[in-house]
Amino acid sequence: MPILGAALFSVQPAAVFAQDGAAAIDGLSLPGISSFASPRGDEPLATSALGEITLTAQLTDKGSDIGRGLVWRVFSPEAGPDGKLPLVASAQGGTSIFQLPPGSYLVHASYGRAGATKRITVGKQGKREGLVLDAGGLKLDAVLSGGVRIPPGKLTFSIFEADTGSDSERALIIPNVAPNSVVRLNSGTYHVVSKYGGVNAVIRSDIRVEAGKLTEATVEHRAADVTFKLVRDAGGEAIADTSWSVLTESGDPLGDAVVGAFASMVLSEGDYTIIAKNRDRIYQRDFTVVAGRNQDVEVVASEAAALDPNEGAD
Repeated sequence: MPILGAALFSVQPAAVFAQDGAAAIDGLSLPGISSFASPRGDEPLATSALGEITLTAQLTDKGSDIGRGLVWRVFSPEAGPDGKLPLVASAQGGTSIFQLPPGSYLVHASYGRAGATKRITVGKQGKREGLVLDAGGLKLDAVLSGGVRIPPGKLTFSIFEADTGSDSERALIIPNVAPNSVVRLNSGTYHVVSKYGGVNAVIRSDIRVEAGKLTEATVEHRAADVTFKLVRDAGGEAIADTSWSVLTESGDPLGDAVVGAFASMVLSEGDYTIIAKNRDRIYQRDFTVVAGRNQDVEVVASEAAALDPNEGAD
């Protein structure tokens, strides 16, 4: 049986998928691009004065050329008046050919959230340059105890840098990653947060991405989906306009109150107290969440402990 919070890995050959993402060079934000931006200058460029360069990218130094999903940006190495590197040309796809005036440039290739930068020199003679991204893929999923599948709409992942900064916080790389989607990342270790529902079912794992491979990681949530209703008698109809709040075993509230005849939420395994308020009467009941066991919790008005907020008032 999987251990709480453990990440289960299987490695398969990388497939080619793409995911758009921002990139940066030495902290400089790179602008968005069109499908292709021709070299720009104050004067028209004579075709005879241009040199041709072919740019390719690979996941590893011995890998094959990436055929699609790349974003290429070519920059002048000298910063402009605004302190940014001027964008000279750009393209999307796989291997790309650029016609550029002879000189030195910085080229950046991004593939999802993976990227690499290289200084190139363009001459009058055509040449070919390759960039090694040192990147792989990460595919995330989660299950309940016993391998029960979790509805995809209730499951999200966020990917952070593994190391904490000076403020003891980890930098967020990608939020709200859908389960079973492939994210391209540079090789290395990442901190992944899996959230089931919107309350307290959270699992954290450190996962390593290897260059040229697709890493699949599945975490196990020890939680369950619980639905509450306030009834006058056991098995009766739910009473409308009821406000619901959940307290942990230590008495701490979990999130904001929910209003309605029914309240449904995903909770991590453990002991809780549900509080229902209807027409100035407050009812409460203790209950236990068992991992992987969804349940309905009835608060019976005639049996539950009730408190009149007006009792004892002058």
